[in-house]
Order: sequence, then structure tokens, then C-alpha cells
Amino acid sequence: MAKLLVAYASMTGNTEEIAELIVEGITQGGHEVVLKDVMDCNAADVLDYDGFLIGVYTWGDGELPDEFLDFYEELDELDLSGKRAAVFGSGDTSYEQFCGAVDLAAAKLQERGAEVSPEMLKIEYSPMEQEKDTCRDFGKRFAAAGLQVS
Repeated sequence: MAKLLVAYASMTGNTEEIAELIVEGITQGGHEVVLKDVMDCNAADVLDYDGFLIGVYTWGDGELPDEFLDFYEELDELDLSGKRAAVFGSGDTSYEQFCGAVDLAAAKLQERGAEVSPEMLKIEYSPMEQEKDTCRDFGKRFAAAGLQVS
């Protein structure tokens, strides 16, 4: 059984809802998962888990939100080699850079050596009813993939 962390930044609750649905998917697969707001943890916490998922909403035209910046900058101090990760978030398609913060977070994790899933979950605003299963499945697939890694 994998021990996973889901850490997220959310202002309006959209990314938090996505995170909670991902956690449901992970637990449905029988895995242990901890859910944390990035304001209540630091980046080094990811080292205590078999894998982690980072959720971040996009501010403005593709920018990281203020409450995520400390966590993001702390990643520069970590060697994430061999750590499995995935990134998800919410955004607004009216901006040119839809969910640009998700891309920035994924690039940072890769730069630090993490094995980042090529699949990223990007949701406009809050998940619609049909997207809720997509969020749960995202968590299930990430957790299940860890069982195949030795």
C-alpha cells in the first residue's frame, strides 16, 4: 500500500474540491493518503511519502498564487530524485494560459528530479458533475501506478 500526500493551494475552494475528490479516488484504491493545504506544510514534507500530488490554482494569466510561493520556492532546496509526483489544478479558460500554474509546478518538480506523471489534471473552476469521476480516477491511477514502480 502506497503512502501518498496531496498538498494544494485554493482560494475559492475549487482546487480544494478537486484535491478532496482525488483523495477519495486514492482511498477507494486502498491506499493511505494525507491531505494538506500548502499553508499548513512545507515542501520538505513530500519527502516523507511514497509519492505526492500537488494542486495549485492559476492566478491571473498563468501565474502562481501568493499562498503557493513559499512552498514553490522551498522546492529549490530539495532533491526529489526517485519521488513520484503528479500535478492538478483549476483555472479559467478565458485567460490565454489556462492552468498555467499547473505547468509551472510540474516544471519545477521535474527540475528538482521528481518523476512527474505526464498526465496533468486541469479543471475549469469547480469540477462539474461529470468531472468529479475524472478527479477520482486521476487519484486512483496515480496510486495504482506506484504499485508497479520498484
